[in-house]
Amino acid sequence: MASIAAACSTGLIFRSKDSENNKASMLQHNGFRASKSRAIKSMATQTVSPPKRETDPKKRIVITGMGVVSVFGNDVNTFYDKLLEGESGITLIDKFDASTFTVRFAGQIRNFSSVGYIDGKNDRRLDDCWRYCLVAGRKALDDANLGQQILETMDRTRIGVVVGSGMGGMTTFSNGVEALIQKGFKKITPFFIPYSITNMGSALLAIDRGLMGPNYSISTACATANYCFYAAANHIRRGEADIMVAGGTEAAVNPTGVGGFIACRALSQRNDKPHKASRPWDQDRDGFVIGEGAGVLIMESLEHASKRGANIIAEYLGGAITCDAHHMTDPRKDGLGISSCITKCLQDAGVSPQEVNYVNCHATSTLAGDLAEVNAIKKIFKCTSEMKMNGTKSMIGHGLGAAGGLEAIACIKAIKTGWLHPTINQDNLEPQVDIDTVPNVKKQHEVNVAISNSFGFGGHNSVVAFAPFKH
Repeated sequence: MASIAAACSTGLIFRSKDSENNKASMLQHNGFRASKSRAIKSMATQTVSPPKRETDPKKRIVITGMGVVSVFGNDVNTFYDKLLEGESGITLIDKFDASTFTVRFAGQIRNFSSVGYIDGKNDRRLDDCWRYCLVAGRKALDDANLGQQILETMDRTRIGVVVGSGMGGMTTFSNGVEALIQKGFKKITPFFIPYSITNMGSALLAIDRGLMGPNYSISTACATANYCFYAAANHIRRGEADIMVAGGTEAAVNPTGVGGFIACRALSQRNDKPHKASRPWDQDRDGFVIGEGAGVLIMESLEHASKRGANIIAEYLGGAITCDAHHMTDPRKDGLGISSCITKCLQDAGVSPQEVNYVNCHATSTLAGDLAEVNAIKKIFKCTSEMKMNGTKSMIGHGLGAAGGLEAIACIKAIKTGWLHPTINQDNLEPQVDIDTVPNVKKQHEVNVAISNSFGFGGHNSVVAFAPFKH
């Protein structure tokens, strides 16, 4: 069975006739060779005791707020309504002159406003990556009724932030390098380093709100946000924090980001029909579409949320992270990385495979990756007749480090509304895909347990589980 590719593209595919030669050349150039998939015993084959969900209110993790920055705006309800409508947010790029690029479209954010969240002076200096983070983070805190006045009455040493990014301040970094080459080091902005490094999103949000608890970022490419949710939950479970602000942010729709992924030959080249370019599981898919944005959750112990009378939106049941330990971009052929990650997630969540009836898939619209993910899902979930799965990226593109954050919000909104958004551009479904992908039109579905998958370059696998909150 094919494994999930550890790539942002869930299986980096070279489309030229000499694909194997191209791949070998790339690997040789980088000094890395794919190791043979080792025969490792899968957790999926081990005998485990029946799962038990966490009952300790100090260790149960609930979601009390959500914040988003997306191609559909900065409002969570509007974001999900657009997804339910099956609207594509993929358009031609106008952030920069992409006329000479072989890929000229993306899930580009337009008309972004930070008014009321970032003061004008800082707003002009900040990289978009951190602007998106600050707005999504502040909105999530507001949604959780954790405005500044309320925060000032709380013990903020027990409120932490873990918002990660795959790329960091990419525009700031690119501009700094350009200034160095063209004008010399004296023309580099003093904000070059601070606004380039990946930890700055969490740091700036903490500085802005005075949050003194655990604070760092995780950068595991396109698996980043789920890694952050997993880490944040464990801080609460260990008693190190009462509240964690967690998620992912990304702003790589710039010449360097788009050009870099073009060089990887990972992007769709459907320039004539951008809105049709992202098409998970469709036989005519030809690569992923780069996107951007931020998705942030407020994760809180049930005990703390109950004491302050918070509105509980859903429950985080558990998660898991694994590594393919195989290659920078190639999948493990035995599929162990992703299947073991799903199994470990269910064990952490105290959930049996039979309880899961919705999967928000990584589903990036790449040739090998989409099928690999489905095969891994079918390996763990023996009966999928009642299961639904969909691909959020079909409408918003691949938000890289932000993808898991945006998709977690989609999962939670599905739980709350009872409606699953469609996977659009499902015109010619792969015959191997026999799980309901919610093709083209939304469907009503009462979610029992949802899992959300994210995978990244380096073999990073991450899965998190959410469910309706029940006392």
